[in-house]
Amino acid sequence: MWRKSSKSNTGGQCVEVRHDLAALRDSKQPGGPQLATPELGALIKRLKGDT
Repeated sequence: MWRKSSKSNTGGQCVEVRHDLAALRDSKQPGGPQLATPELGALIKRLKGDT
C-alpha cells in the first residue's frame, strides 16, 4: 500500500511513501524505480519526531 504525501500539490508533483515507510516513489510512475532501504523508515520517523 502506498500513500501520497500530505504536502503534495494537485499538479502531479507527488511523492508516495509505502505503508511501512521503507520506500518512496514518484506517483506519476508507480511502476518505476523506488528509493527503498530499511533505514528510510527510521529517517522519516526521526524527521517527523516520532522516535
